[in-house]
Amino acid sequence: MALYPNLIKEALAQVIYPGTKKNIIESGMLAGDIRIAGPKVSFTLEFEKETDPFMKSVLKAAEANIKYACQQVGEPVELEIKTQTRQAPRPEPEKLLPQVKNIIAVASGKGGVGKSTVSANLAVGLAMLGYKVGLLDADVFGPSVPKMFHLEDFKPCAERIDGRDLLIPAEQYGIKLLSVGFFVDPNSATIWRGGMASSAIKQLIGDTQWGELDYLLIDMPPGTSDIHLTVVQTLGLTGAVVVSTPQQVALADARKGIDMFKNESINVPVLGLVENMAWFTPAELPQNKYYLFGKEGVKQLAEEMQVPLLAQIPVVQSICESGDDGKPIVMNYDSMVGQSFLSLAQAVVTQTNIRNATMPKTERVHVEK
Repeated sequence: MALYPNLIKEALAQVIYPGTKKNIIESGMLAGDIRIAGPKVSFTLEFEKETDPFMKSVLKAAEANIKYACQQVGEPVELEIKTQTRQAPRPEPEKLLPQVKNIIAVASGKGGVGKSTVSANLAVGLAMLGYKVGLLDADVFGPSVPKMFHLEDFKPCAERIDGRDLLIPAEQYGIKLLSVGFFVDPNSATIWRGGMASSAIKQLIGDTQWGELDYLLIDMPPGTSDIHLTVVQTLGLTGAVVVSTPQQVALADARKGIDMFKNESINVPVLGLVENMAWFTPAELPQNKYYLFGKEGVKQLAEEMQVPLLAQIPVVQSICESGDDGKPIVMNYDSMVGQSFLSLAQAVVTQTNIRNATMPKTERVHVEK
């Protein structure tokens, strides 16, 4: 009894593709005809992209099912399964984001120091200065961009561009925005292993139509983690901005964050520090300053670590209110705090220009395999 195409198709129909929960025939993954020449059977399975996480398991299941089916009818089989992808491969890391001039990580040593608030206002401030700006919210387990830009209901779509399905960022206040928060339930905890989180960040960086930008800001998770390593392995960062409060506990962690970027194996320039919550100014006493978390701790750290102090941002109630309303306070440029964030944006531009004029392009971190 010779082998025949329907026998192979029936075996493939028993293989479920986890991405669709349908078998690979129903999922339209069999590309072209099944070729049979004596005991030799060959065909091609089509996957969405070459990094498909289920590719290996599907191929093994297809091979096992076909061999079992052929064994049942007493026919030997020599199997060749080829693969192809619907989507063109992601460019090599060196060719990612060719139209983005500067990529800046906004980081903090610990959570709760207002890093995301600084990121949001810095992004809007740069746009107000006339630059083309993107903001990637890479804080996987605590994404803030959807709330801070009043985009809680936004769901990204994809467009076919040059053979690849690319995510199209949201646009708000003249900024291109993308966040892990657009893809997860805001009311549920994000429970991901490090590999899953890193894979998501790579996709948001490399599979998104960022287009032409003067600045792409990356709002990093607090601390030092797999995400930080993923970003510096994927991109050559122009520099990093580190945010801290003047509190001694925060300063100790900020020092570690600075050390991480300066580490010889990472080697990302630190453009400067931002002292957030530098003092409290009540609305009814706008000239008063109350140093709730200590005085000028970040300024002293900047001098110690020999990096610029980019700005000192006070604590005022309107910052919180503006963030909750989805309108970063820098847009109120007549206010004292709005001016502080606008000055921060200009300081970042200045330090970026100095860095680019005096230092070579940052190399991404290479990992030996």
